[in-house]
Amino acid sequence: MKHYVLTVQCPSRKGIVAAIAGFLAQSDCNITDSAQFDDPLTASFFMRVTFHSESGTALEALRSGFQSVADTFEMTFAFHDSAHRTRVLLMVSNFGHCLNDLLYRWRIGALPIDIVAVVSNHLTYQKLVVNHDIPFHHIKVTKDGKQAAEDRLMEIVEDSQAELVVLARYMQILSDRVCTKMAGRVINIHHSFLPSFKGASPYTQAHDRGVKLIGATAHYVTADLDEGPIIEQDIVRITHAQSAKDYVGLGRDVEAQVLARAIHAHIHHRVFQNGNRTVVFPASPGSYASERMG
Repeated sequence: MKHYVLTVQCPSRKGIVAAIAGFLAQSDCNITDSAQFDDPLTASFFMRVTFHSESGTALEALRSGFQSVADTFEMTFAFHDSAHRTRVLLMVSNFGHCLNDLLYRWRIGALPIDIVAVVSNHLTYQKLVVNHDIPFHHIKVTKDGKQAAEDRLMEIVEDSQAELVVLARYMQILSDRVCTKMAGRVINIHHSFLPSFKGASPYTQAHDRGVKLIGATAHYVTADLDEGPIIEQDIVRITHAQSAKDYVGLGRDVEAQVLARAIHAHIHHRVFQNGNRTVVFPASPGSYASERMG
């Protein structure tokens, strides 16, 4: 029995759900989970359907057969095989908490992906990555060599057939060229403070201001630095008795959890870009979100 996911995005109008359900029924498919959202602000409709094919209908047949429905409702749609494991390339600099967390979740099967490579501008985690039997690529980034470094990065992305790039605390800014080419396929993680502290030692700055909440934000990368559509966020409460070092430790924990949850949502096709925002459908019972992954 084949298990699939159908994602749909289109202008809002009547009859969309009925048309999708009707097509799947006629194709000898049984819906197992469905989520939808009609956004009144953008007049856009979003839907994610998981289903199985009783007769093992192939993806190509489903795509071809669904095209007439899609044309009627001006849909952007995609069928996905639930058995497919997304090919992910990780990027890291000198902070390894997110990398270590992702490797652990991948190793125990909590994050069902294929890590095809790790790229770093430092050699700090080369041994760790190699010990996991994952290709490690050191790309040194210099002021005058950024384009050459990015050219090499894109070669690795292509050669490894990476479908998703994750900046697991990679401390280099990607160019507009790469952001445009990889739109919707690069996820970044960074700390979140109110008020916002940028530059060196943000956790020390937060401690000095007596911040009571710190958090993390995972988002798609765009040409606007740290302003891409947000996928996942979380916070942790701080007390007056905690030190700047405590802030750092708690901040790293929440960054790792938020990044893992964002990746999980992306690889299961639960995230839809809606202008500068996202629509993120909750995970089904028994999946990663119900465990809180932390």
